[in-house]
Amino acid sequence: MSDSNTTDFTNPSTFILLGIPGLEAAHIWISIPFCAVYAIAVLGNFTILFIVKREPSLHEPMFYFLCMLAVTDLVMSTSTVPKMLSIFWFNSREISFSACLTQMYFVHCLSGMESGILVAMALDRYVAICHPLRHSTILTNSVVAKIGLAVVLRSGLLILPLPVLIRQWPYCRTNIIPHFYCRHMAVVKVACADIRVNSYYGLFDLLSMIGMDVVFITVSYTLILRAIFHLPTKDARLKTFGTCISHLCAISALYIPDLFSSLMLRFGHNVPLYVLILITCVYHLVPPVLHPIIYGVRTKQIRGKLLQLFTHKKI
Repeated sequence: MSDSNTTDFTNPSTFILLGIPGLEAAHIWISIPFCAVYAIAVLGNFTILFIVKREPSLHEPMFYFLCMLAVTDLVMSTSTVPKMLSIFWFNSREISFSACLTQMYFVHCLSGMESGILVAMALDRYVAICHPLRHSTILTNSVVAKIGLAVVLRSGLLILPLPVLIRQWPYCRTNIIPHFYCRHMAVVKVACADIRVNSYYGLFDLLSMIGMDVVFITVSYTLILRAIFHLPTKDARLKTFGTCISHLCAISALYIPDLFSSLMLRFGHNVPLYVLILITCVYHLVPPVLHPIIYGVRTKQIRGKLLQLFTHKKI
């Protein structure tokens, strides 16, 4: 490796990604389950998109939001996993400065979009349960499209200052990033400048997107549960709550790994770096692979169409 990694430079042309420091000898073995999970995530999400597009009966708000989630999961995992596998398989550690900032922007932007889509899905469940007769008039195709656009714009605009700020800093320590992708704080830490503005703005982003989304989802489900408890029979209550199970599982698949990852990064000072990075890997891989499985198994319409598709092909 050249001396430019440790000498003074203010605008590096490339960064060096280390993958999972401390587990270099096991990179090939680690790549096997990661590659398998990524392949399942791609196949599962494309299957969801194919079935919803193919079946007119699924052209409803819930399934439109599910398609948005599938596209977000596909782009999110594809933003990081192929580069990670190239590090593991081909030792391709270099990434250009511009590509690094682009990857960082998309990863953080898509994470916010994923959270926003879950809020939209919570809104759909609230309207379907609390105002069932007005569901089709409230959540029209136009409204669904506007919600999707609002989710994209919110996340895109709030994340935009991060790469803009990072591009301004001088880098005179090293261009080595001990990670498998250009994570915001991992890149900022190699800058030789006062990075408090990045830290504060990163916290603001977290609270204004994920924090507010959790509040909106909590309020939605409080109102949903209140409506469910007012139903006359136990069977009606269970059946109505059953329509929310897939969404609750999707929320858990996204927020639990994210929360665990964030807590470990902030408070796990005695935890080895490779453990923290492996937790981040789980966060990037688990939601994209679980979401299509959850909705494929739990949603009767998708499960039925999927079985129908395979049965028809078999015949």
